[in-house]
Amino acid sequence: MSRENALGQVEAYFESGDFTADLAALVAYETESQNPDQAPMLRLYLSEAMQPRLEALGFDCVLNDNPDPSGGPILTGARIEDPALPTILTYGHGDVILAQTEQWREGLHPFELVEEGDRLYGRGAADNKVQHLINIAALEAVLAVRGTLGFNVKIVIEMSEEIGSPGLAEFMQANKGRLKADVLIASDGPRLRPERPTMFMGARGGLSFDLTLDLREGAHHSGNWGGLLADPAIILSHAIASICDARGQIQIPEWRPTSLTDDIRAALSELPVNDGTNPKVDEDWGEESLTPTERVYGWNSFAILAMTSGVPEAPVNAISAKARATCQLRYVVGTTPEDILPALRRHLDTHGFQKVQIETHERGFFHATRLDPAHPWVKYVEQSLTRTCGQKPHVLPNLAGSLPNDCFADILGLPTVWVPHSYLGCSQHAPDEHVLKSVCQNSLRVMAGLFWDIGTGAP
Repeated sequence: MSRENALGQVEAYFESGDFTADLAALVAYETESQNPDQAPMLRLYLSEAMQPRLEALGFDCVLNDNPDPSGGPILTGARIEDPALPTILTYGHGDVILAQTEQWREGLHPFELVEEGDRLYGRGAADNKVQHLINIAALEAVLAVRGTLGFNVKIVIEMSEEIGSPGLAEFMQANKGRLKADVLIASDGPRLRPERPTMFMGARGGLSFDLTLDLREGAHHSGNWGGLLADPAIILSHAIASICDARGQIQIPEWRPTSLTDDIRAALSELPVNDGTNPKVDEDWGEESLTPTERVYGWNSFAILAMTSGVPEAPVNAISAKARATCQLRYVVGTTPEDILPALRRHLDTHGFQKVQIETHERGFFHATRLDPAHPWVKYVEQSLTRTCGQKPHVLPNLAGSLPNDCFADILGLPTVWVPHSYLGCSQHAPDEHVLKSVCQNSLRVMAGLFWDIGTGAP
């Protein structure tokens, strides 16, 4: 009975092909939360794929309806060995984005796991089915070797993360007692480098909205009316240009965070921003005074996700009546979420764009969170990962993307540590999504080692 035996247990699980077979079974569930027709599949994933496996591991499970009718069901489970022991809460989401089946390359299908070299292709292979599969398998390995975990564990698996986790915050608020724990240890997102584990303790928040300008009924001939009718696309373009300058530097004071302190800068100073498989970083884009790492992990970024006026696919010689831009702000701790859109309204009005309207999106998004990198749980997990891998993990104060960490950090009041099992080039949210087998194999060892260590003496 030893730590090495637990690592050997997950190695055997991977080498036998059982891991790949289990992932293939999960990927086969067409759990598109953005597709209303797949609502029954969301429940089946939990009742058929998750609940029996967790119950075999000793969890008492409950399949809960979502308090928000727009959200999918939520599975909770608890394995309590001794109330006096530390309690770990873990999390995953079984829903995926739209399949985009026609855009996958020949030989691939989003809901059929395909193995090619070091890659396992499939929708959800990286985000997030493989991630909670690895963590569950690591718990199984520790229990098989030691007979007990040495700690209590609770789990939440939701089916609505890809549509903004509607209802999750309300569910957490209503079940604070049932979900009480000492720490959240969960997995989502990418490693910064495939060969080296990553930890992060929070995430950037995100808010999406539309800027619209509707000047009149119908379009009018540009020869007869050009120079007489205001062009909504031109006006909206100038409005957007007032938000950021030509290199994307944010011009709204309230959107410029106050939290890039010296200790956060120090934590970010040696971290990479890509792994060589992604587009080259544009060094002349973003806040000029910051390093690329500070821009993506320690600062806010504004983006235009889409913009239309007229009929782009079939332009005509006419002055448009309307223009629309779908926008997004990714923001870090140190930004006041409730003031993001009011600050934008004040800014547009001050610059003469009173006619530009702000339309909020129904889809929810997540608030920014961050845990001090010096927190005892952060140091404990860092030491465990270093012991398993022989090198220190990359330690991020927060992920550049967004996820529902605020439900755990703010509502449940937990320190939160995420250990991701994918990599930056995994094509999540795109065709040809995949995960690397080498990362999965290493992640199984990392999590088995971490859960073994927690059972021998947690902070």
